[in-house]
Amino acid sequence: MLQYSDEVRDALDRGAPVVALESTIIAHGLPRPRNLAVADELEGLVRAAGAVPATIAVLDGVPRIGLDRAALDRVANDDALRKFGFRDLAPALATGASGATTVSGTAFLAARAGLRVFATGGLGGVHRDWVSTQDESADLALLARTRITVVCAGVKSILDVPATLQRLETLGVGVIGFGTAEFPGFYLSSSGCPVDWTLREPGEVAAAMRAQDALGGPDSALVVANPVPPAEQLDPLLHDQVLADALAAADREGVTGQAVTPFLLAYLTEHTKGASLEANLAAVRGNVQLAARIAGAWAGLGE
Repeated sequence: MLQYSDEVRDALDRGAPVVALESTIIAHGLPRPRNLAVADELEGLVRAAGAVPATIAVLDGVPRIGLDRAALDRVANDDALRKFGFRDLAPALATGASGATTVSGTAFLAARAGLRVFATGGLGGVHRDWVSTQDESADLALLARTRITVVCAGVKSILDVPATLQRLETLGVGVIGFGTAEFPGFYLSSSGCPVDWTLREPGEVAAAMRAQDALGGPDSALVVANPVPPAEQLDPLLHDQVLADALAAADREGVTGQAVTPFLLAYLTEHTKGASLEANLAAVRGNVQLAARIAGAWAGLGE
């Protein structure tokens, strides 16, 4: 059912480190042609750190674990490409559909393919006004039942971050701050929320992964929260002001449901004159580099 690129298959056969990468940032998160350039850059950063990148997507009903040049070009340029979370995978495979994978879709396929480390920008989470909307990202429940280590810059700051952390605790998903005692704020180095555990070396994360397996508990994920460097974060005052304006605009224009997140993200990009996008990309770069180091430490445990 899964189709591996030659590079990824060879790496898995050799026990070499592999890092899963999502494809929605390429297909839906960035303008052309920058999206393809960023895809190449992120894969290059993984390779430079000694690991093999496995960008994941579903093409013509086939989950692809690692994309060759033709497939990567297609993901970057095909207007018909949909966005697939975990719940979309079965009908997509059954109908031969094509789409880029979100966090939940990528995490599931990566774990199914035998990959253990996944790098992304920010997780989805509990939305603001959850009490009235009951809106929560599918990422959280999927991570509660998927054994994978996700390196991210926290959850998107447009969400209810304290509620998301509480939900992760309820679901039994471990959260580790990498070199930080505070949970990152996606565009910001800190959300102001504390984390219970701080680790500072990739080897420590790999040891936690091994202990997770040894315990034999539920197949939950491990979230490694890696903050964007302070020098590359979005200005906190600008972030807070524009986000407040974005939330007011969404309420004024009656934006609801699944339309809220893309509306808020687009508003932030426009009204920060692209600074939010640059902070996002800075976070992703740091996450893929750290994920490659963790994957290397994890592979080393099996030597």
